Amino acid sequence: MRFEFRAWLLQSGRLLRSALALGLLLACTHAFALDFTPHGTQPGLNFSLEPSDACGGCHGGYSGNDPKFRPHSTWGGSMMANATRDPLFWAAVDVANKDFPGAGDFCIRCHTTSGWYGGRVVKSGFGPPNDPVKGANGCLLLGSPDAADFSNDYSGIGCHFCHRVMPNGPLGEPTMIGNANVWLDDTECNGNGGEPCRRGPYTYAGGFSPPHQWAQSAFHADSAICGSCHDVTTPDTDAGPLKTLKLADGTNTGIPFPIERTYSEWKQSQFAGVGGQTCQACHMPDSEDPNATACAGGPNRTGNLPVHEFVGGNTWVPGIIKGEFSDTSAIPGSAGGVGRQNSYDQTIQAARALLQTAADVEVTLLGYTPPTMSTAGVLGARVKVTNNSGHKLPSGYSEGRRMWLNVQVRDFNGVLVFESGGYDNASAVLASDPQLRVYEVLQGIWNRHGNGTCDALDSLGREAFHFVLNDCVAKDNRIPPLGFKPATTADPNGYELRPVGISYPETAPGSGILVNHDEVDYSAVIPAATPGPLTVTARLYYQTSSREYLEFLRNQAIERSIPGENQMCAGEPNRPAVVGPKNRSRGEYMWQLWSAPEPAERIFANSFDATVFQKGYGKSPPEAIASGSVFTP
Repeated sequence: MRFEFRAWLLQSGRLLRSALALGLLLACTHAFALDFTPHGTQPGLNFSLEPSDACGGCHGGYSGNDPKFRPHSTWGGSMMANATRDPLFWAAVDVANKDFPGAGDFCIRCHTTSGWYGGRVVKSGFGPPNDPVKGANGCLLLGSPDAADFSNDYSGIGCHFCHRVMPNGPLGEPTMIGNANVWLDDTECNGNGGEPCRRGPYTYAGGFSPPHQWAQSAFHADSAICGSCHDVTTPDTDAGPLKTLKLADGTNTGIPFPIERTYSEWKQSQFAGVGGQTCQACHMPDSEDPNATACAGGPNRTGNLPVHEFVGGNTWVPGIIKGEFSDTSAIPGSAGGVGRQNSYDQTIQAARALLQTAADVEVTLLGYTPPTMSTAGVLGARVKVTNNSGHKLPSGYSEGRRMWLNVQVRDFNGVLVFESGGYDNASAVLASDPQLRVYEVLQGIWNRHGNGTCDALDSLGREAFHFVLNDCVAKDNRIPPLGFKPATTADPNGYELRPVGISYPETAPGSGILVNHDEVDYSAVIPAATPGPLTVTARLYYQTSSREYLEFLRNQAIERSIPGENQMCAGEPNRPAVVGPKNRSRGEYMWQLWSAPEPAERIFANSFDATVFQKGYGKSPPEAIASGSVFTP
């Protein structure tokens, strides 16, 4: 048992004097009997993690240097750098802790390297002993989300963490994939360096050497280092997996439940083979700037400098973080702001650019009977969506994340005569229709309502997102990557990776390799007297978070009486907070960020009543990925 509650009881005699306090403590002991993070390097490092802003002096853009390629400047706006500032993450943590007390330790480990390795979550052995409830809620973290990344636990996945990751443990333990079960170098570099080596893909010759200890690391150019975090499995506690995967008929496979499988999807694709591409090739592309350098005064790295944007598909949350935390200088008692506004803008632009390479859309006319002045016509079309990425499309965290096809038929004058996949920007509602194609993974709880199925809805018929409790997959129709083979030696039936609720054909009978495209047929009735020719257009959209997910987070906060953050964390560092949720629950705060009007909608409001309005950032606006069109004769 990781948490030394017996020692805690002895050290906390004042609690023993209160029968009520003792009862609460025993309840906590029972609830937190599991260690959710028993693997890999544990908190209590010999050499603490250095703050990321300490790297910015050399590795950032300044004095005329272009920030578009320097590691610190490009990392600064990424979701890696802001993983602990992400308000969507914290709203989900609250639900996880309600679903299984203490599960926040599992979540927070991936999102704050300095806080977790500093022992400020729930691990024992630190003085004074941690409050496990507040630790799992993130209340013990030092710093604040609007502070610079010096001695700040809200600094996300830090530079020093990644550049101390090793492929093996101190006793030769093998690389562990998933759940941030990593090994950190915690010894002096070369035995006498005074600090651990800072590891990376380079070796140095010709007179230049970094002003810190370093070691060349092939692991940092290997996709496996990404797999350390980008496969997420149900918490593998000190008592075994929290949840195991059940099939549609309730059969328990015994396989720890696969929450996310981005790295495994890549590994089972053609991209992982000879002549393929690493994760870094797409998500850390080399800078082609003729002046590219990794640090001030360093050698030219044009075409050999991985840009540290760690870019993905999220264009929404970086804008929220910029608006909420980059400049808080006008708020009394605040830390003043993170700054880095240009870095957030750069991340958003890079995400949009990457999304537009992720897929191709083709439209083919299958048949057309033109309408007459008195009779309707019929049109048939096929839309083919091809996945160009190295993993399923979309991939990653499943809750609220989706793509869909919008198909429109317009007449000669541009008048809309048919639509599937219509979306209302004002309400963020995706219209349901019989031909709608939404690409997503829906996970659920088997037999939750006693009907012998994988239930992804709650008792009121609302979409539910309980990732620490889920044990089955109700739907996974995401498009496979090129050369994708779900079956592995360890999982010969491909239970972890196979599609659910859809059949993607094999590239050749018996190959086990699935095609990397989806084909959807549409049929449209064309009203009488519609002037032709007609235009059929298909557009593929991506969305970080659906309305249903935001409603779920808000409803959970209200229905389960999750307190405001200041109340939840009362008496802890930097409380009461003056930025972020403050006296609101994190779920309600996130809902307000999602639903608040954007500045352009606040006509005259601030001019007359001086009301301070909640900033609005759009309702997770869909991003256009690709489109295609075809015309009738």
